Amino acid sequence: MVVLFLVSYWVQGLFFVVSILVIGLVIIAIVDAWFLFRVKDGILASRNTPEKFSNSDANEIVIPVRNRYNFKIEINLIDELPIQFQIRDFKKQSYLEVNEERVLKYAVTPFERGEYHFGAANIFVASPFKIMRRRYVFEQGAMVKSYPSYIQMRKYEFLAMSNRLTEFGLKKIRRIGHTLEFEQIKEYVLGDDVRTINWKTTAKHNQLMVNQYQDEKSQPIYSIIDVSRTMKMPFNGLKLLDYAINATLAFSNIALRKNDKAGLMAFSKEISTMVPASNKKTHLNTLNEALYNINTDFIDADFGFLYTQIKRQIKQRSLLLVYTNFEHKSGLKRQLPYLKSVARSHLLVVIFFENSELDDLIHSNAEDVQAIYNKTIAEKFAFEKRLIVKELESFGIHSILTKPEALTLNVINKYLEFKSRGLI
Repeated sequence: MVVLFLVSYWVQGLFFVVSILVIGLVIIAIVDAWFLFRVKDGILASRNTPEKFSNSDANEIVIPVRNRYNFKIEINLIDELPIQFQIRDFKKQSYLEVNEERVLKYAVTPFERGEYHFGAANIFVASPFKIMRRRYVFEQGAMVKSYPSYIQMRKYEFLAMSNRLTEFGLKKIRRIGHTLEFEQIKEYVLGDDVRTINWKTTAKHNQLMVNQYQDEKSQPIYSIIDVSRTMKMPFNGLKLLDYAINATLAFSNIALRKNDKAGLMAFSKEISTMVPASNKKTHLNTLNEALYNINTDFIDADFGFLYTQIKRQIKQRSLLLVYTNFEHKSGLKRQLPYLKSVARSHLLVVIFFENSELDDLIHSNAEDVQAIYNKTIAEKFAFEKRLIVKELESFGIHSILTKPEALTLNVINKYLEFKSRGLI
């Protein structure tokens, strides 16, 4: 009996203690809720996004948050990011003192062009008790378009203007020789090049007369992008097509600043995009909008059709930069007759890509038969790419074999080389 009494007494005491604790927790929760919900707008926040995203670059998102409570708070930001990023565990935590305003920042890197739809910016606020949290919702349903990499374009533009190109691998060149664009005939003065004397005019005027030339400007330059299935291959998350598009935008900006005319053509079985070469002030925006809307097809490219369209639509001799990809020499053989025909009338550059994913395999140490086999196949693929370059050179066709990430540098270098040699 005594034991039962003691157990009953102990249970009643434990129940009493638990009841007191529960009541205490309920009271604290009520007080906590009162602190959190008594202020109508306890925090103020907004999501500041760029006007447009730069594809394949880190784009900063800024969320300024201000504490309007009269006590220190803990905040947890959960932003509903666009589905393209596939980020489902995004969270940022911070603390705000009374009336403090803090700017929360994070960066996102898009790898596709198009529309990126944000959901709500959710901010959960906790008081010092941290029993309850209050949710605030801001900026529901924002949309940002991802355009070709204008950050990359501005970087190379700045480097070109500040003559710091060599720091990033761009060659510093010296223009040599004469261009062939005639300006006027003038009287000979001491120091003029005697090789420019116009003997017929000299005979008529009975005094030395010379031809005066000026640098050739406003040369048409077309970026021709293959949008067939071969350009869907991704490297470091970015498709070959998008590498070509980013390079085209950066290169076109440099060409326009050199007073040349920049144009654009995208093709597969047909010409899906055509922007005639121009050097108007608004032309870069026209090219940017056209590049934004280019997409790949799941079909093979028709170089024969491309040749007929070039012959029909590009009458003046131009620099043609053809972005495509040949994995095997047999693929080049099928298109070579059309490329040779184009090269007879224009300065043609065929741009294709190294398979950089094979580099680690090629430079690895093979320790078994399977590894030796894999390394041999990888080296065969790389060697065949170099054979394609030799094949094009044998027919007088210029080429660029490049890693995808070095594409823009190599294209601008080739353009500067042509300018220095007076080829355009």
